[in-house]
Amino acid sequence: MSRIHVTTKVNGDETEFLCDAEATLLDVLRDELGLTGTKEGCGTGDCGACSVTVDGRLVCSCLMLGAEAEGCEITTIEGMAAGEVLHPLQKKFIEMAALQCGICTPGILVAAKSLLERNPDPSEEEVRYWLAGNLCRCTGYDKIIRAVMETAADMRRAS
Repeated sequence: MSRIHVTTKVNGDETEFLCDAEATLLDVLRDELGLTGTKEGCGTGDCGACSVTVDGRLVCSCLMLGAEAEGCEITTIEGMAAGEVLHPLQKKFIEMAALQCGICTPGILVAAKSLLERNPDPSEEEVRYWLAGNLCRCTGYDKIIRAVMETAADMRRAS
């Protein structure tokens, strides 16, 4: 089977990889590039654990082929922090204990960041709607929603 050569940008770095034609972006991120922060929950795009942004658009990486990443800019959970400095959402999730087992957390954080980039002042209803594609078995979502809302408020005050 032939492998496909892909040139892309991942978390700000120019990246090249070879992948099988049927390999998902999730498979490539985890197995080829060693970016294991992106999790596989369902493999069908229903849980959001594998959420990343591709050219600024939130996508389930289990539903996108790795070859489709050609020329794209991809941001994963590993790209949220600025070096050793956590993103405000990551800090707030820790501070407010808005996580438990950690399988869903990377996807929720990537989705929440995507929301706040589009709308820095979301209502609770908008946060709930935006994160509806991210399933969590461990929490009741309350701490997650509150952490996103508080981060949005903190970021607005800081700007």
